Amino acid sequence: MKERLTIIKVGGKVVEDDTSLHLLLSGFVSVPGKKLLVHGGGRSATKLAAKLGVESKMVDGRRITDESMLEIVTMVYGGLVNKNLVAKLQAMHVNALGLTGADMNVISSVQRPVKDVDYGFVGDVEKVDAAILSDLINKNIVPVMAPLTHDGKGHILNTNADTIAGETAKALAPFFDVVLMYCFEKPGVLRDENEDNSVIPSLDYSEFQHLVAEKIIQGGMIPKLENAFIAINAGVCEVIITSHTAINDIDGTHIRK
Repeated sequence: MKERLTIIKVGGKVVEDDTSLHLLLSGFVSVPGKKLLVHGGGRSATKLAAKLGVESKMVDGRRITDESMLEIVTMVYGGLVNKNLVAKLQAMHVNALGLTGADMNVISSVQRPVKDVDYGFVGDVEKVDAAILSDLINKNIVPVMAPLTHDGKGHILNTNADTIAGETAKALAPFFDVVLMYCFEKPGVLRDENEDNSVIPSLDYSEFQHLVAEKIIQGGMIPKLENAFIAINAGVCEVIITSHTAINDIDGTHIRK
């Protein structure tokens, strides 16, 4: 019987606020068994870019990463945000290890090809080295993964954190019974984005498609849910979308096949 592994992905809005971060980490520490944390940090990158006079360019919510922006996201994601999380977890007696995809060749990517949009130095995940990650996890080390990968040719690539969480969960499914949780500031997927009590408790793919067509689910929630369904179909036991305050509860939106 495989051990349970909980993979928690948390967005930048949570990790960049001291109060919400404390609640998130308190919940994360109390999660039983093996665990892994994936984080974002886009707001911090945008703030630093503004201070340095670098324009932030977005297309459909996705960041254009030119050379200047790549330097900024590398500093913020791999440095400021990642190491802050590691230090706070160490203070809570969790033996955390901060990683980008380049560290130990954990996640390799290919630079996204130019189609309608040139996203610049953005990576699409090609391979996750689950053997190395599982070895660390079995040694009671808690990986804290930044949204950066590499192309094997000496280049760091900015990579969507939801995708990193989903691809890591899929890769580790043969080694553990993986539960993947996407945690953010809302209590789950909402029927009405302005009403926190409108959580959709469970979703299968046909229901998801119907709600997208009706524009009840839209924006950044669409790729998050697409990643969730891909993970479930690849052997991940459960995917939950919930609040950063409800990690140890059963609340939120549960994804079904």
